[in-house]
Amino acid sequence: MKDVITTAQYIEHHLMHLAYNVKTGQWHDDGSFWVLNVDSLVMAWIVGFAFLFLFRHVAVRVTAGIPGKLQNFVESLLDFTTGLVKESFHGECALLAPLALTIFCWVFLMNFMDLLPVDLIPRLLGLFGVEHFKVVPTADPNMTFGISLGVFLLIVFYNFKIKGPKGVMKETLTFPFGPWLFPINIMFRLVEELVKPFSLSLRLFGNMFAGELIFVLVAAMLPWWVQWLPAGAWAIFHILIITIQAFILMMLTIVYLTMAHEQH
Repeated sequence: MKDVITTAQYIEHHLMHLAYNVKTGQWHDDGSFWVLNVDSLVMAWIVGFAFLFLFRHVAVRVTAGIPGKLQNFVESLLDFTTGLVKESFHGECALLAPLALTIFCWVFLMNFMDLLPVDLIPRLLGLFGVEHFKVVPTADPNMTFGISLGVFLLIVFYNFKIKGPKGVMKETLTFPFGPWLFPINIMFRLVEELVKPFSLSLRLFGNMFAGELIFVLVAAMLPWWVQWLPAGAWAIFHILIITIQAFILMMLTIVYLTMAHEQH
C-alpha cells in the first residue's frame, strides 16, 4: 500500500474506522450520531469473549492440589484486584472486585492490540474487501467514553442506593460550603460528577491514540527492514503504558465507587 500512496495518505488510511451508518445502511462515516465504528466493536467483543472464555476455563477446572501455571496466573490477578479493593473500600459490595478485575483485564487486552504490526490485520482483511480496520478499540473515543459512561451510571446508582434521594440531595446542597451557599455547592457537585466520565475516557483514549499514531508513523516513514528497531523500542516502552492505563482506569473506578458509598 505504501508503494502506491503518499505517507500522508497512508497515515490517514490507518486512522480511519470501518464505519457503518445505522440510519442510512451505508458503510460510510458522515460524522452523524448513527455511525457505528464496527472495527472497535468487533475487536472489543473478540478480546472480551477471549477473556471470559479463559477465566471460565480456569474456573471450571480449578484444583486445590497443585495448580497449573494458568490457574496460578488467574488466581494472582484475582488476589491482586481483591487486595486493592479491600485497601480502598471498607463496605459491602459484591460487584466491586469482579468489576475491577473485568475492567483491568478487558482494557489491558484492548490496549494490547496496539502491539500487533499495524498492517497485519488490515492487510488480511483487505483480501476480503475490507478497506479500513483499526485494531485498537481504546484508541476510539467512542469506546472509551462508552466504558466510562457505564462506570458513571454505576456511580449514580450506588449514590442513590446507599444514601437515598434525601441523602444525595442533602449532600449536594450542603457540601462543601454549607447550606447557605447551596448554589455554589450544586455547581461544584455538577462539575465533580460530570468530569468523572470525561477523565476516565479521555485519559485512556489520548494515551492509546498517541501510541497507535507513533507505530503508524514509524511504518509510514521508514523502510520495512529498519522499522523493527524504533518500533521494537517503542513497543517495549508501550507495554508499560498499556498496563498503567488499564490499572489507572481500574483504580479510578474503585475510588469513584468507594466515594459513592461514603458520606461526607
